[in-house]
Amino acid sequence: MYIDTSTVTTKGRTYKRVLLRESFRANGKVKKRTIANLSACSAREIEAIKLALAHKDNLAGLGSVDKNLTLRQGDSVGAVWVVYQIACRLGITNALGSSRQGKLALWQVIARVIDQGSRLSAVRFGASHAACDILDCDAFHEEHLYANLDWLQKNQQEIESKLFHQLQDQEKIELFLYDVTSSYLEGTQNELAAFGYNRNRNRKQGKQQIVIGLLCDAQGTPLSIEVFPGNTADTKTFGQQVAKVAERFGAQSVTFVGDRGMIKGPQIAQLQQNNQDELHYITAITKAQIEKLLQSNKIQLGLFDQDLTEVQLEESVRLVLRRNPVRAEEIRQSREDKYQCLVTFIEKQNDYLLEHPRAKIATARQKIENKSKQLRIDEWVCVSDKGCTLSLLKDAVKLREVEKLDGCYVLKTDLPYDKVPKEIIHNRYKDLALVEWAFRTSKSKQLEIRPVNVRLESRTRGHAFVVMMAYRIVKELATLWAPLDLTVPEALSELDALCSTEVSVAAGGCFHRIPEPRELSRQLLELANVKLPPVLANKGIRVATKKKLPSRRKAA
Repeated sequence: MYIDTSTVTTKGRTYKRVLLRESFRANGKVKKRTIANLSACSAREIEAIKLALAHKDNLAGLGSVDKNLTLRQGDSVGAVWVVYQIACRLGITNALGSSRQGKLALWQVIARVIDQGSRLSAVRFGASHAACDILDCDAFHEEHLYANLDWLQKNQQEIESKLFHQLQDQEKIELFLYDVTSSYLEGTQNELAAFGYNRNRNRKQGKQQIVIGLLCDAQGTPLSIEVFPGNTADTKTFGQQVAKVAERFGAQSVTFVGDRGMIKGPQIAQLQQNNQDELHYITAITKAQIEKLLQSNKIQLGLFDQDLTEVQLEESVRLVLRRNPVRAEEIRQSREDKYQCLVTFIEKQNDYLLEHPRAKIATARQKIENKSKQLRIDEWVCVSDKGCTLSLLKDAVKLREVEKLDGCYVLKTDLPYDKVPKEIIHNRYKDLALVEWAFRTSKSKQLEIRPVNVRLESRTRGHAFVVMMAYRIVKELATLWAPLDLTVPEALSELDALCSTEVSVAAGGCFHRIPEPRELSRQLLELANVKLPPVLANKGIRVATKKKLPSRRKAA
């Protein structure tokens, strides 16, 4: 048995034919018979078959490393292979396509899941991982990845539509969760950067920002992400989402869920203009609007209870009322903590007045009043003085007025009463927490949407799109690995330690041999339903950055 290779040139094109054949005698003549056509096999696979045929009488010779094989430490494959398989399972690989740009985009997503950072760090990460071998792509450097962000932004709508329809084929999507957040920027040159309302609790002062809108399904799976200039109001982003769902996704009879700052009167009117598409909404109303309804006697304070209560406000508007006792206690405790903070502040002022006879009590009183305004409790606290001593009192009447709506909230919707009960409306509004969790994960160290590390508008949008696709993978992995006491980063770190053994054959050819994983890695693979291949082709392509670190150090 042997390998028969020949080439044929026809009409200027050269074709290579590889056959597995054997010789035999028949009637005293030597004849040949074709066993298999190996033309579709890769060069390394053909070399492996040649090696096996060369040692067919002594298969033990194949195990002689000194004579036939050279073993070296190979690239890390565990984490990259698992994330790649999950991306295929979620349809991300298919949506990005098999072009070079699609494969580079997929690598950016994989690198974002495992090792966050800039495009430069994604290239360095690929240098020690089997990026080109797993993705079957050619070498790349950081400038290719920057240009790939432009490609992602240009094709984002098409890719998002593919991802949406893949989910739609599994289960019809009729409810959309939408929310926005802001992300501050360290630099000042980003084309979308602007000063605006900071929606984050850290309240970064003096920082320009961008606004990010995220559209999810009822399970919190991101469907679309959009980046707006940093001074864009929440309500200004809503109209684009309505158009996106109705036109690009082609969805009908859908419901938008947004918080009280997102869906207001103009946005509701915009939805009502699309009645032919049966667009509905679920939102909440502000405290001022609740008080206005109480004053007009359209609702009563006694309706607020731990159990849900419903009021038909208009023919097509329903209100769902509830008082959350846990939240009410949290607000009460927070108010009491602020009061005690002010009491401590008064004690310090009194000590200062005693130690400094020339100090003015009016100045100390003004400081206390300013402090109470800062704590936002000045409405129900009173500062009194007796001699050189200041004291604090609670106005019980005003305090009861302030406390009456603690833990109370009102949901507003136009969904038909006979089709959607109040319990479902309440649960769907609470699902907005899934979008908040997506923002928290995307902005934390797990995915690090910031620092953005790009300046152009198209690349900023492409960067956010990469983070969105990476979050879909992280969300899936978190679900799969929930039985283990490990976070997703910890689990990926464990798999990242799984490296291949690079095997070089003396007769020619090289491949990655995947070793047996240790126990924890094996459990992670089983829970993710991912199998490692015993061997992996080695294309011999090395990824390297265009700008070398030593030259950058010299320039500095």
